[in-house]
Amino acid sequence: MNAVADMIVRRVHAHGQDKWVCTPKDFLDIGSRAAVDQALSRLVKAGHFRRVGHGLYDKPRISRTLKRPAPVDLDAAISAIARRDNIRIMPDGIVAANRLGLTNAVPAKASYVTDGASRTLKVDGWTIHLKHARPSITNWAGRPAAPVVQALHWLGAHAIDDARVVAILRNRLPDDIKHDLAKDIHTLPGWAAPLVKSITAPAETAL
Repeated sequence: MNAVADMIVRRVHAHGQDKWVCTPKDFLDIGSRAAVDQALSRLVKAGHFRRVGHGLYDKPRISRTLKRPAPVDLDAAISAIARRDNIRIMPDGIVAANRLGLTNAVPAKASYVTDGASRTLKVDGWTIHLKHARPSITNWAGRPAAPVVQALHWLGAHAIDDARVVAILRNRLPDDIKHDLAKDIHTLPGWAAPLVKSITAPAETAL
């Protein structure tokens, strides 16, 4: 193993997550792009890493449940794509709503919104659809309230009349997310303002 490859392995190990997905861009302070690409290629051939997509790598893992190679961690792959391409990516609204317990609907495909171009990517058997979204949505990327904003956009205006939605969000959202929502309530659709006020208001003043 040459010096560049050794430093790459050390950095991946130091990251402390076997599910972490990396890209050549994560190592350009170690060596030139050509040297990094060559080192990653050698590490794949040696079985230290696996290539899970165009310019995407992770450490091979075995699923303890299935006793076979585990698939790539999709969230880690999305984070790697965002770093590599210098874009913001957020789960589609149905994914956010499902994770928050607002719907039992399960997305039929891996769909995300981005401030980058709309496109389709292949990652370890997954077909990932990226759809360009307006800044009023993507500006929330990386913020605590981002999943809630996405879920509300997916649910639509009728959510304000759904007591279950209000109750779930009031009871489950931690204070930092409620504060984040309230801080930029003016960037949300007009119909969402009363709902957010109800979610974030003290119990005695909630709608």
